Amino acid sequence: MKKILLIIIVVFPLFNNAQSKKLTLNEAIEIAQKKSPDYKINLNRNQSNYWRFRRYKASFLPELRLTAILPEYRNAVRRITNDTGQDVFVTQNQLLIEGGLSISQSIPYTGGTLSVNTNLERVELFGLDDNIGYSVIPFSINYFQNSILFNKFKWDKKIEPLIYEESKRDFIENMEQISVSTSNRYFDLLKAQMQLAISETNLKNQDTLFQIAKGRYKIGKIAENELLQMELRFLNSKNRVTTNTVELKRASQNLARYLELDTEDLKLDIPEQLPLFNVDIDKALNEAKSNRKAIIEFRRKRLEAEKEVAFQKGNNKLQLGIRANFGISQNGDDFNNLFNNFNKQQNVSVSVGIPIFDWGVSKSRRKMAEANLDLTNNNINQNKQEFEQEIYLHVLNWSNQRDFLFTAEKAKEVSMKRYEISKKRYVLNKVTITDLNIALEERDKAVFEYLNSLEKFWRDYYILRQLTLYDFINDKKIEVEDVLFD
Repeated sequence: MKKILLIIIVVFPLFNNAQSKKLTLNEAIEIAQKKSPDYKINLNRNQSNYWRFRRYKASFLPELRLTAILPEYRNAVRRITNDTGQDVFVTQNQLLIEGGLSISQSIPYTGGTLSVNTNLERVELFGLDDNIGYSVIPFSINYFQNSILFNKFKWDKKIEPLIYEESKRDFIENMEQISVSTSNRYFDLLKAQMQLAISETNLKNQDTLFQIAKGRYKIGKIAENELLQMELRFLNSKNRVTTNTVELKRASQNLARYLELDTEDLKLDIPEQLPLFNVDIDKALNEAKSNRKAIIEFRRKRLEAEKEVAFQKGNNKLQLGIRANFGISQNGDDFNNLFNNFNKQQNVSVSVGIPIFDWGVSKSRRKMAEANLDLTNNNINQNKQEFEQEIYLHVLNWSNQRDFLFTAEKAKEVSMKRYEISKKRYVLNKVTITDLNIALEERDKAVFEYLNSLEKFWRDYYILRQLTLYDFINDKKIEVEDVLFD
């Protein structure tokens, strides 16, 4: 009955317009998780990470590529080196048509790339010696590895799946953050509506009491000072109505824009209290470790630092690469004879780079990478402690929040009852204006503190969900259905 009375006092004076949109907190959150700017940003970020992972997976699959020159015509004077080693200028007037097909495959176990290529060229010369020449490479097998001592694929195979898993958990955490943000905007508007409703009610009461005071002053029952005090309260009430009207407009626009609603005239419902449930600290901590992105992030950062150390160790002291090719080729003027008596085409090269004296640059890079690894490990250990402390303190705070809300609700009911009694006694001239003003201020303060406590109650609930990614009411892990996770 008392809750109904509060709703009538706060909400009814504001929402007598039939076109206003009714909205509950749960409805607002559902809308925000589908239409809000934060959701769109979250979705775009998730899509980017999804396609990054798809690109990583595709890098281990064969790639088939067709290249062609169709055609290249050249008529120019060029400098070339002849068989005797002399540079001469010749006129080239020719038409080149070339096409090639290649298939390449990354080799994760070694860190190199294996490819098979085929190529066909046709060159037509114009001028005094018109002729057509052909060149064909039926197949050519190539292997290339930039560094034998550092395997990039090995580290990517460890890190990239963690990045993708981290992005999925980040998506869910951001969805819960949308709940927190929506709750803040929802209660900002709800409090603004309450403040305006109370200020309008107070203005009517102050007007009535001011009229009563003027009558008493005329017959000499009160002093002029009390009359002036009552008039000042009346004028201040008018100013508060103006101020609260502007604040209501700002809060309604803020929520309506965030939810992308077509109206700012919103009728908000006062959220009910959640069912009574307890949160065990150990369970909350275990769920957070199993579900939060932070745990994946710790592992990923450590691996990235270890990867950098391995890279510096593998390349600073000795750079060793390999390139190999084996195939067959043929060329001639007759296309029909191109596929007879092939020539062998093969080469192997091993490149070595050894820094003999580099003023300590290589050593500095290695030491920097090792120092960064130590720093990363220290930061991870510190972040783990902060992670556990945050869960512990929030669960402890949550366990006391319902008691705070119950006390605030009781104080609100007492203050409202006290004000009604004081107002009636003032009309009967049994209490002073000072006593009435104190009762009014305590009532307004208790109502606002109750709503602030209710807001904190709901915000802490959604933060608890965000910190653990666990629904303690339904006793299940929070998951978000999304096609990008398939």
